[in-house]
Amino acid sequence: MARHFRPGQRILEINCGTGADALHLAQRGARVVACDISAKMIRAARHRLAGEGLASSVEFRVLPTESICVLNEERPFDGALSNFAGLNCAADVSAVASDLSRLLKPGAKLVVCVFGRWCLGEILWYLRRGNWHKALRRVRGKTRRACLSSGAAVEVRYPSIRDLKRAFAPHFLLEEWQGVGIAVPPSYLEPWAARHPRAFRAAARFDSRFSHLPLVKALADHVLLTFERTG
Repeated sequence: MARHFRPGQRILEINCGTGADALHLAQRGARVVACDISAKMIRAARHRLAGEGLASSVEFRVLPTESICVLNEERPFDGALSNFAGLNCAADVSAVASDLSRLLKPGAKLVVCVFGRWCLGEILWYLRRGNWHKALRRVRGKTRRACLSSGAAVEVRYPSIRDLKRAFAPHFLLEEWQGVGIAVPPSYLEPWAARHPRAFRAAARFDSRFSHLPLVKALADHVLLTFERTG
């Protein structure tokens, strides 16, 4: 975000969650319109920003990603962000890309973080426990139904890099992508990381050095893609 979004720019964030990234951007001088389908998430995000004295820098909206076209009258935006695998829950990524293309200026950056298709840590963790179903759930690329702690259920998809590149074309050009969480294990293994801090630090060093390497970056828990609005 620091490389692509600058102070004074107006950034659109979809699936903003509890506002951690909106706060990060606001602290660096950006103005943010942050959207999420969950009213509870938006309340938590507003509370987070108010505690930092930056509430005036961020406009929060209870708005599903599939409905961002309603922001057409507020365009253009200087950039957009989707973090925490929010787009993995979108039924039609191509439609979202089309909506974003109308909202962003030509040359604007779109930063997207989604689940990786070949998460090495997840595969090894579940294979060790004999759970082939979970070990290969992403590799198959099928839609999975996931139950949240709130009791709600969401449909999760695992598109490949090629799928995402195709979905965002011709409105966006994929400039670069890297892995996030190659040696660092998935977040649900946090208890393991807490018990093995030295191994965790070594894994983090590995990720920082090799997250851009071909093949290696494809084994990550998440992938971070940077698109540019064309035209």
